[in-house]
Amino acid sequence: MKPFKNTGKLYLIPTTLGETNPLEVMPISVKKVIETVDHYIVENEKSARRAIKNMSPNKSQPSLSLYLLNKYTDAIEIPDFLAPCMQGESMGLLSEAGVPGVADPGAEVVKLAHQKGIQVVPLVGPSSILLAMMSSGMNGQNFAFNGYLPIDQKERKQEIKRLERLSKELNQSQLFIETPYRNDKMLQDIVNTVHPDTAICIACDITLPSEFIVTKPASFWKTNAPDLHKRPAIFIIHKEG
Repeated sequence: MKPFKNTGKLYLIPTTLGETNPLEVMPISVKKVIETVDHYIVENEKSARRAIKNMSPNKSQPSLSLYLLNKYTDAIEIPDFLAPCMQGESMGLLSEAGVPGVADPGAEVVKLAHQKGIQVVPLVGPSSILLAMMSSGMNGQNFAFNGYLPIDQKERKQEIKRLERLSKELNQSQLFIETPYRNDKMLQDIVNTVHPDTAICIACDITLPSEFIVTKPASFWKTNAPDLHKRPAIFIIHKEG
């Protein structure tokens, strides 16, 4: 049985992690898909149109059909987003930064596509999570991405302690992120919570000219904290057993 007989494909289209030439960080295959697809599920119309134009300058913008998927989208609307696929036309799921479906609301659309028998095609592109892990020198065989930690400081410190404990018990590197304008406070809470010899990787502005990726013990960061304000960053901690 051919499960995708009469449906279009759902392409998972990555975008750059900042203002950089897309063809420096993505293969030509992404450009080729964008040139053939006119229906897109996106978080923000303006930035999505800009990303599409950057990848394919000659793409006709008026021909694009965009479906908005963000925190304001009613869950009832989402199944209708895949209507073009059900009619045999391929669609693109476009992330705001990095790859769709990972730390990204597009995961709900991908889940629905599988339920509807639509072929899901992931395209290669920059993932801040994987790039940070690759360059951290930590355990690439066993790691966990934890998304955002609690905003409340007491709860956040408790979670940092829990992740440090897991890291030691499981030999598992622990990744997490923060809203960029709270990065400096996050780093301060990390270094004031973990053991002085716990390794902390700070990976920010990945793939940009200002890229900064450094792994040092917490004791180092206490007196050598970089300015991370409003810079997209990944934090990774690892406590040796």
